Amino acid sequence: MIGLAQIRQSSLARNTGWMLLGQAAVLATQAAYFLVLARLLGSAEYGIFAGATALIAIFGTFSSLGSGMILLRYVSAQHSRFAEYWGNAIVSTLLAGLLVAAVAAFGGAFLTHSQVPGLLVTIAIGDCIFGQLAACAGQAFQAMERIRVTALLNAFTSVLRLSAVVTLWLLRGRTTASVWAFASMSVSGLAALAGIITVTIQIGRPRFRSRLLLDRLGEGFGFSVAYSTTSIYNDIDKAMLARYGMYAANGAYSVAYRIIDMACIPVRALHAAALPHFFRAGASAPGGSAAFAKQVLKPTFAWGVLAGIGLFVGAPLLVPILGSGFAAAVPALRWLAVIPVFRTLHLSAGDAITSGGHQRWRTMSQLGAAILNFGLNLYLIPRLSWEGAAWASVATDGALAFANWTILTWLMRWPQVRELATSQRAA
Repeated sequence: MIGLAQIRQSSLARNTGWMLLGQAAVLATQAAYFLVLARLLGSAEYGIFAGATALIAIFGTFSSLGSGMILLRYVSAQHSRFAEYWGNAIVSTLLAGLLVAAVAAFGGAFLTHSQVPGLLVTIAIGDCIFGQLAACAGQAFQAMERIRVTALLNAFTSVLRLSAVVTLWLLRGRTTASVWAFASMSVSGLAALAGIITVTIQIGRPRFRSRLLLDRLGEGFGFSVAYSTTSIYNDIDKAMLARYGMYAANGAYSVAYRIIDMACIPVRALHAAALPHFFRAGASAPGGSAAFAKQVLKPTFAWGVLAGIGLFVGAPLLVPILGSGFAAAVPALRWLAVIPVFRTLHLSAGDAITSGGHQRWRTMSQLGAAILNFGLNLYLIPRLSWEGAAWASVATDGALAFANWTILTWLMRWPQVRELATSQRAA
C-alpha cells in the first residue's frame, strides 16, 4: 500500500498537483477575463472578435508544425538534446506563424465577411506566433519535468490578459474588436518574451538544426492534423456565423459556448493528469485502458451531469451579469448544457483508444466529427442562425461520444486487434 510519504515524494504526484493548481488559476482568471471582455466589446463586437479568433484557431494548429509536441516527446527521453529541439521549435513557429498571418492578410476580408481584414492579421500574430511560442516555452519545462514552471507560465499569461482587459474597460468602457485584438497581441508578445527568456536562463540557449527539423517535419505535421480536427468541430460554427454577418447572434452564442468550455476544464485537467495512467493500463493488459476509462468516467460523468444542470438552471443570470445585449445567450447556454456530459464520454473512450495503440481510429472519428459539424453548420446556420450552430454542436459531441465508445468496444472484442496492439507497444 502506498503511504503518504511516498505520495509526497512521487514526481508524478507533485507534477499532477502543480498542473491542477495551474489549471485552477487559469480557470479563475479566464472566467473573470471573459466576463469583462463581454462587457468591454458588447454582443456585436464580441461576435466579430469571436468569429475571427475561431477562424484563426482552425488554421493556427499548423502554426508551430507540432514542434512543441516533438520537443516534449524527444527531450523528455533525452534531456541532452534540448537545445536543438528548442531552437527548431522557435524557428518553425516563426516561419509557419508568419505564413498563417500572410494567408489571413490576403484572404481575411473574404473569409470573415468583415470590413476590417487587419483584425485577422493581428489575431494571427498574437495567437499563431506569440501564443505558440509561449506554449512551447511551457512544454520545454514540461519536458524537463519542471511542471511548476509550466503552470506558472500559463497562469502568468492569463493574469496579463485579465489585467489588460480590465485596464481597457476602466479607461474606455467600451471599445472595438480591432482595438482589443491589438491589446491582446501585445499581451501575447510579452508572455512569449517572458517564456523565451525564462527558458534560456533556466534551461539553456536554443540551437537550430535544419536537418533535424526536416527529419521531424512529417511527424510534427501529423500532430497538427490531429489537433486541427478538434479545432474544426469546436470553432467552425463561430467562423461561419461571422461569415454570414450574424455578429450579434455570434456574440451571444460564443459567450454560451465559452461557458461550456470553462465548465469542461476540470474534466480536461483530470484527463491530462490521468493520461500516463492510461498508457500504463493499456500496456499492462489487452483491456486495461478500457477498464481504466470506465473508472475515470465515474467522477467525470457525474461532474458533467451536475455542470449541465447548473448551467441550465443558472443561464438567466447571464443577462444581469453581461447586459441585455446578450439575452440570446440564455437559451443558447441551455441548448448546449448537455455537451459536458457528451465530452466526458468521448474523452474517456478516446484516451483509452489512444493508449491502447489505436490512435488512427481516434483520428478517424475526430475527422468524421469535423466533417459532420461542418455539413450541419453549412445547412443549418443560414436557416436558423445560432440555433442551427447549437444543434450542430450538440449533435457532433453526441456522435463523437457514440463513435468513440463503439470503436473501443469493437477493439476490445477482437483478439487479433488486441494482439496487434500489444506487439506494436512491445516493438
